[in-house]
Amino acid sequence: MRGSLLIVLLLFVPAAWAAELTLPEYERVELANGTVLLLSEKHDVPLIGMRAVVRGGSLADPVSQSGLAELLATVMQKGAGSRDAAAFAEAAASVGGQLSVDADVESITVSAEFLSRDAKLMIELVADALRRPTLSADELAKERSRTIDLIKAAKDSDPSGLMPSYSNAFLFPGHPYGSPTFGSEASLAGIEHDDLLQFYADNFGGDRLIIAVAGDFDLAAMKAALTAAFAGWESAGGMLPEVGIAAPIEGRRVLLVDKPGATQTYFWIGNIGVPVGYENRAELSLANTVFGGRFTSMLMTELRVKSGLTYGVRSTIERRARPGSVTIRSFTETGKTVEAIDMALDVLERLHVKGLDDEMIVSARNYIMGQFPPSLETASSLAGMFAYLELYGLDRTHIDDYGLALESATPVTVHNTISDVYPLPENVALILIGDAGSIREDVAKYGDVLEMSITEPQFSPYLSQ
Repeated sequence: MRGSLLIVLLLFVPAAWAAELTLPEYERVELANGTVLLLSEKHDVPLIGMRAVVRGGSLADPVSQSGLAELLATVMQKGAGSRDAAAFAEAAASVGGQLSVDADVESITVSAEFLSRDAKLMIELVADALRRPTLSADELAKERSRTIDLIKAAKDSDPSGLMPSYSNAFLFPGHPYGSPTFGSEASLAGIEHDDLLQFYADNFGGDRLIIAVAGDFDLAAMKAALTAAFAGWESAGGMLPEVGIAAPIEGRRVLLVDKPGATQTYFWIGNIGVPVGYENRAELSLANTVFGGRFTSMLMTELRVKSGLTYGVRSTIERRARPGSVTIRSFTETGKTVEAIDMALDVLERLHVKGLDDEMIVSARNYIMGQFPPSLETASSLAGMFAYLELYGLDRTHIDDYGLALESATPVTVHNTISDVYPLPENVALILIGDAGSIREDVAKYGDVLEMSITEPQFSPYLSQ
C-alpha cells in the first residue's frame, strides 16, 4: 500500500512543474543581411548573457583538414580589432566579464557574460572577435603545435578523451560527423595560415549569424546596438555544406586500437541514432536516464555496483541536425574486457525486452525534474537555449511542451522509443582501445576485427583525418 501511495504522490508532482517549465518571452528580429537577433529581458540580477552562433563549425572542415574550425575558434581569442591577445583578454577580465570562443560540429560560438553596465564593451568585443579577428600566423602555429602535443600525450597516458574521435570516425566513415573536431596529428600538421584565413572568409558572415541575448538590458537599446554592430556584415564567401544521413550499421563491426602494454581497455558500443528534432524526446530522455544516464542506472548497477568491472559506464545520445550516435561508454581491466562487454550487451538486450515500468518512469522523471529546470535559470543559459533552438530550427514548444511530454509518457510509449532508437546487440559497432596482444583473439567473437595502432597519426582506419 505504501509503495502504491508513493507512486501516486510522485505522479502528482510533475503537473505543477510541467506547467511552469516554459521559456520566457523573447523577440526575434532578422536583419536585412540574414543575421538573427533573439532578445529577452531578465531584470532579476544586473547581468547580461550572450551567445553569438555562426552556423557551420567543424562539419565545414575540408576532409584532410579536420581541426581547422577548432583552431580558428581558439585563434579568434588571441587578438581582435585594435587589441592584441593580451589586451583583448584584459579588456574582458578588467570588468569581471567572460568571453570565450568554441567550435562544435555544427557551429562556432562566442559566449559572453558581462555586468549590464558593461553591455557596450561586451558588444564591442564580440563584434571584434567575429568581424575583425587578428588571426595571427604565430598564434596559429602555437595552437597547432599545442594541440598535436596534447593528442600525443593522451595517446601515451590516458586515451579516454580520444575515444569519441576513434568512435565517430568508425561510426561515420566519410561523413562530416566522423571528423574529429579538434583534428588529428596528420590533419593538423597540414594546416597553414592561408587555410585559416580562407576558412574564415568562406564560413563567417552576417547570413550565418545568430545572436541571442538575455538579461538586464533595455530591449530597444540592445536591438539598436546589435543592429549597428552587425547589420553591415557581408555574407560568408562559401556555402554551408550539405550533410547526408549516415546509414545505421547492420551486423557487427569491430575496431581495435592497439595500445601495447595497456592495463585497461576503453570501449564504446553503439550505432546511428536520431536527430535533434526527434519527436519522442521525452520518452528517449526517460529511457536513457534509466539505462545509463545516472549513477543508479541499469548499466552502472550491473557493471560497477554488482560486478565491480568498472568505475564508470554511461549511455549517451548525440543528437544533431542529422542522426548522431547512440553509445555505451566504459572501461575495464584488460583481463575483464570480454566479460564487461558481454555484460553491457546483456543489459542492452534487457532494455529491449523489458523496457521501463511505471516506477522506473516516475524515478527518471523526477531525476530529470531536478536536472533540467536549473539549466534555464541564468541569463547565459537562456541565451544559449534561444540560440540552440534557432540553430536547429526548433520553436519554443521544444521546451514549453517538454514537461507535459514527460508527464504523459507510459511504459508502452517508452518501449516503442527504445525499439526505435537503441540498436539491438547484434547490430552495433564496437570500438576498443587496449592491448591488442592480450585481447585480439577474445574480441574476435564479436565479428571481424579491423585493427590500427594508437601511434598512427589519424583516428580513422579508413582514411587520413
